[in-house]
Amino acid sequence: MGTLGKAIYTVGFWIRESGQALDRLGLRLQGNYYCREELSRHRTIMNIFNKAPVVDKDAFVAPCASVIGDVQVGRGSSIWYGCVLRGDVNSISVGSRTNIQDNSLVHVAKSNVSGKVLPTIIGDNVTVGHSAVLHGCTVEDEAFVGMGATLLDGVVVEKHAMVAAGALVRQDTRIPTGEVWGGNPAKFLRKLTNEEIKFISKSATNYVNLAQIHAAENAKSFEEIEFEKSLRKKFAHRDEEYDSMLGVVRETPPELILPDNILPNKEAKASQK
Repeated sequence: MGTLGKAIYTVGFWIRESGQALDRLGLRLQGNYYCREELSRHRTIMNIFNKAPVVDKDAFVAPCASVIGDVQVGRGSSIWYGCVLRGDVNSISVGSRTNIQDNSLVHVAKSNVSGKVLPTIIGDNVTVGHSAVLHGCTVEDEAFVGMGATLLDGVVVEKHAMVAAGALVRQDTRIPTGEVWGGNPAKFLRKLTNEEIKFISKSATNYVNLAQIHAAENAKSFEEIEFEKSLRKKFAHRDEEYDSMLGVVRETPPELILPDNILPNKEAKASQK
């Protein structure tokens, strides 16, 4: 960084410090109300060395997740609350419409004992369950990694393969297409059914839709959040059956209605009534 670069960096630093000082003053002026503001001081996207994450504009990264260094996140993918993707000594690639669920950890290895480079590559339409650990491995398109599973260096999970919840997959293991592996250490359990293969794709779609809702919620201002709280409180104790007996019709405010893609059976249930 040259002299001009250092000067610009210093000016930027002091502007940010001044902003934080003003923010602290504002919190004091707000008194007891400041704690209601659902804001995070956490750095969600962070560069390391000369490498910065590249996150598609249509991807969702939760406010308390950490995406660090040489990481790419594709269109429609979602990185959920508490996740850490750390691409420091190697790269992490996450495809499109993939979901990495809450508290999962994705890291890399510079190389294994034989010198093989081990980035972490996660394909399209992949579901990674809560609290999973992926380290220097490859998960191909439309594969499924269950909650709490651990994939060690060099593991390859092929397309339409499934790692059961809590499994420990040892180094350099390859899980073939259409198979379920589980246990510690993980071993072949059985073949996937056609319904389970369809479920993998459906799970990815469900999380794309759900991520859109969370992204919209996280983008709301303090005033919008407070307004919707008051609406929910107002409509919390309504009894539709009792209202129907009285001939009263109450319309739910549009702010409280979830889209059909989040509640796919809503129309079916309405028609049954």
